[in-house]
This record gives sequence, C-alpha cells and structure tokens, in this order.
Amino acid sequence: MTIWKYTEVDHSQAATQKLAKLFDGKKYFDYPKPVELLKRCLALYTSTEECTVLDFFSGSGTFAHAVMQLNAEDGGNRKYILVQVPEKMENPANVTLTFNTIPEFAKERIRRAGRKIKEEAGLQGQELDTGFRVFRVDESNMEDVYFQPAALSQDKLDLLLDNVKPDRTDLDLLFGAMLDWGVQLSLPMSKASIDGCNVYTVNEGDLVACFAKDITEDVIAHIADQSPLRVLFRDSCFKTDADKINIFEQFKQRLGWSDEEAMKNIRVI
Repeated sequence: MTIWKYTEVDHSQAATQKLAKLFDGKKYFDYPKPVELLKRCLALYTSTEECTVLDFFSGSGTFAHAVMQLNAEDGGNRKYILVQVPEKMENPANVTLTFNTIPEFAKERIRRAGRKIKEEAGLQGQELDTGFRVFRVDESNMEDVYFQPAALSQDKLDLLLDNVKPDRTDLDLLFGAMLDWGVQLSLPMSKASIDGCNVYTVNEGDLVACFAKDITEDVIAHIADQSPLRVLFRDSCFKTDADKINIFEQFKQRLGWSDEEAMKNIRVI
C-alpha cells in the first residue's frame, strides 16, 4: 500500500485557499483538487518529452495548472486537453459571480496560473508555453443540402447558393477543415491581410486558407510563396467555375504540382 501524505501532496482545504488567493481572495470553488496531488500523478506517469494528458471532467482547470507547473519545474513539454460541459457556476461564498459557467472560470484560472508560474520561474520560465485554445462541440459547418429531387421545393433553393451555415466564422471553417485533414489543432497559426483578404497560415505552411470573396492574384502569390502542403478556399471565393479552374492551374504552375497533386492538396468548401 502506498500512502501519499498531505504534507507531500497537499489537501482540499489548502487547495481551496490557494485557488482563492489566485482570485484576489474570492472563493469561487469548494474543495478543488490540489495542484501538488496532480503533479505527483503526472510525475509518475508522464515523461518530460512530448505527451498529452486528458481530463474529461476538468472542473476548475486544476489539471492544466498542474501540467504548466510541472513543466516549469522539470523543463517538460507536456500538453493537456480539458473537457467540461458548460455547467452553471454555483455561489458557495456569496461572492459576486464574474463567471457564468465553469469553463469560463477555468479559462481565467489557467490564464492567471500561467502568468504566476512564469513570474515565479523568472528567466527560466520565459520560454514556458502557457497558451491554450478553446473549442466547443457543435454541428457541422455545412448546410444539409442533400435533397432528393422530389423533396426539393422553391423555398429550399436558397440553400444551394451557399452550403456554409450563415453564422460560421473563418476560424470555424479553418478548424473544421483541420479536423477533417487530421491537422493538429494546437499548431501555431498566423494571419495576414492581402488586398483586404485574410489569409490564415497553419504551422508555416502545413495548411493555408482564405475564405474571402473575389480573391486576387496577389493573394494566390502570397499563398504559393509559402509552399503550402494544403490549400483551402470557400466556394464563394470564386465568381465563376472558370475562376476556380484557373486557381488550380496557377498553383500547378507556381508549385510544380501535377493534376493529381492539385486535386489532392487544394480543397474548396
């Protein structure tokens, strides 16, 4: 039998006090898990190399806090995935709630913990990665436009004008495509504006995307200059089918792609 004493891995009361201190003395959570306890688990079952830990019931975000803290202490490069339903916050200490849901609180907790860890680590912590991205599970970005002819009525013809749902943003489309292609969602990303068109580049060319209307020659040149592995457009980028075909031809010429490579590497949604 192995015994982990509270002097080594802390306890819930102390964890509650430390979390409250992170939020200017306000207690939003009763009995969160101690960071030291999760650090002990991580130290036993993970290495300092590339590895990802998953918490399906992440609550206040203690697991992320523990991962960042341990990385700062041993130079590790661990990553984390937290999953949490948008459960409403309770008010255990009658404080004025700034956060409506548990995930909103967790996001702020990770931000504050990351800043504190880097400050305490000093020069050694300047390269520590405490950034994170937040996603929510949703339905497809695409409209359901698959109708049998007999089921197609006049009021449904508008759906055929644009197969993307009207409330979806550029980033919705980009991350949806990254999932389809198997591109890691944690990869670095940059955005450039070319002729008023936003061009998104993932990991220095693993994927380059543009969803603007009426893209120009300069946009195509900018994308091609990055020697992309994959290129993504929206159907509304092109006025006519001829314009779309011309884009494929330009990439074949600029990047030396064959017909098969162009069809494989360029996607239009």
